[in-house]
Amino acid sequence: MKDKIKIYFASDAHLGMDAAEQSLDREKLLVRWLEEIRKDATEIYLLGDMFDYWFEYRKVVPRGFTRFLGKIAEIADQGIPVHYFLGNHDVWIFDYLPNEIGLQVYPGPIIKSYGNKKFFIAHGDGLGPNERSHRFLMKITRNKILQRLFACLHPNFATALAHRISRRTRYAKGFSLEFLGPEKEDLFQFARQKLKTEHFDYFIFGHRHIPMEYSLNEDSKLFFVGDWIVNFTYAVFDGEKVLLKRYQSD
Repeated sequence: MKDKIKIYFASDAHLGMDAAEQSLDREKLLVRWLEEIRKDATEIYLLGDMFDYWFEYRKVVPRGFTRFLGKIAEIADQGIPVHYFLGNHDVWIFDYLPNEIGLQVYPGPIIKSYGNKKFFIAHGDGLGPNERSHRFLMKITRNKILQRLFACLHPNFATALAHRISRRTRYAKGFSLEFLGPEKEDLFQFARQKLKTEHFDYFIFGHRHIPMEYSLNEDSKLFFVGDWIVNFTYAVFDGEKVLLKRYQSD
């Protein structure tokens, strides 16, 4: 039994997005971080898009990510809750990872309280006034009939198609997008709107690939936890405050 609360948040590794060797290097780094934090972690939140693409067929799951999934299974078996949020790239996680690996999977935002601190936690896609395209895409990707039709495609073809679409989007928009400013960031606008009706001490988001801490008012902060592609950042709550950190590997 751990004496102190230590809750970790990470997001957007997009494992499988690049050449096999590069993706494996990032996976090994992520696994090294998980091995280090398991010593004091009371809970771990993975805020989505840890995979660049994931689709579970009834009898087939994507190849690769063995080290990452094995480490998560070890941590879950140790009794540490590992929470996973469906991102816009790995939305097709169904029952394999919860049943086989031990993940607690969430399709959307959740509200949690730890001590006297209240958290709003989400991947971040589809929130905010200008996220209409993401909300439309979510309706498509989460449609059960369309999921069954997609499952009829051969896994080799479906995987190649998904990665091609992902690369086109990435090259068009980039990954580490510049901060647009507090008045233009959708998640900032979303958080401010939520605060009009309900208090939250912390908003914790992935999705934007930018590591950032921002004070919305005297009592509420918003965090972008960054990514594990170029920033290798994460957030940690120690029972009193949230800190944003960069992983420094030996």
